[in-house]
Amino acid sequence: MTDQLKQVGGGRKMFDDFAPKLAELTDDVLFADIWNRPELSARDRSLITVAVLTAGGNTDQLGFHLGRAVENGVTQEELIEAITHVTLYAGWPRGMAAMSVAKHVFTENK
Repeated sequence: MTDQLKQVGGGRKMFDDFAPKLAELTDDVLFADIWNRPELSARDRSLITVAVLTAGGNTDQLGFHLGRAVENGVTQEELIEAITHVTLYAGWPRGMAAMSVAKHVFTENK
């Protein structure tokens, strides 16, 4: 899994002047370290992240991670299926909210 693209965060770009420690942790720990560990591919990490965000009802970050998942090789169809699958375990409102974000990302942003 060493031939995958290096995953890079955008914490400093978003928050360096406002919340520099959070920006540092986002870029240096979450992305530079965790996302680039070789034990899981970026594709697998993206699927896991979308599932966890859906299950937790965390739609604010979901749009970004759906786009990142596509960059990491997950298809739109696979992401829609993952959200559908998680919906039955995490709850209908969370799944519907996540699917609404997915629809916006995949259809309205074109």
